Amino acid sequence: MDGPGQFLRFENVSKSYDDTRAVRGVSLSIAQGSFVALVGASGSGKSTLLKAVNRLIEPTLGRVLIEGEDVAGLPAPALRRRIGYVFQGIGLFPHMNVAENIGIGPRIAGAPAGPERIAQLLRLVELEPGHGARMPGELSGGQRQRVGVARALAGEPRLLLMDEPFGALDPITRDALGASVRKLHGELGLTMLMVTHDMAEALLLADRVLVMDAGELVADETPAALLAGAGGEIAQALVAVPRDQAERLAAMRRGA
Repeated sequence: MDGPGQFLRFENVSKSYDDTRAVRGVSLSIAQGSFVALVGASGSGKSTLLKAVNRLIEPTLGRVLIEGEDVAGLPAPALRRRIGYVFQGIGLFPHMNVAENIGIGPRIAGAPAGPERIAQLLRLVELEPGHGARMPGELSGGQRQRVGVARALAGEPRLLLMDEPFGALDPITRDALGASVRKLHGELGLTMLMVTHDMAEALLLADRVLVMDAGELVADETPAALLAGAGGEIAQALVAVPRDQAERLAAMRRGA
């Protein structure tokens, strides 16, 4: 079994679609308990790489390992029960109430979550236990995404994958939910891998930022290092956007 520095490992992972190479020979290790953001422009391969972890996408070459175990050798349903997955579309079942949506994974696995567990999960994502009786259509977008996070946590995963989890939310809700997820990371000791196109979000939430371009990993830095100018031209072009916005806002405050 791999040590704590090798909780999640990508070994020369590539994915091709006909003549298109979406991911090109990515190798990296992610430590247990870390919060890693995977950043890049649309089409850079970041979501493809993420989905190779829970086998929503099968690599053309290479392999993905969790705690030294090749995910390709595991039945996909059993693997996915071990991994929490949050995505932009949320995917709540509209005919099920919130409690039923949250508990669907444990129920399918044969270990239904009782009312106390559902209430605990709701509290973790900063919703009242009474939300369990409501239908998804009665909730705001931010509340639905919080339910999506609670559902992802219901199976007590050690690894949480997030694919543009806040992309459809308004800025205030997005910021609040990001803070909640960061808090959960600390409280539960989860290993988190989050895909986002928003470099400001990555810098504020993650401990480590991976930058992809044209299917390749082009930078692997801490937020502080990126802000100090590290990571190369492509990474710095992404950092330049929130930096420029911050400078323009500062100039407006000065009355420039």
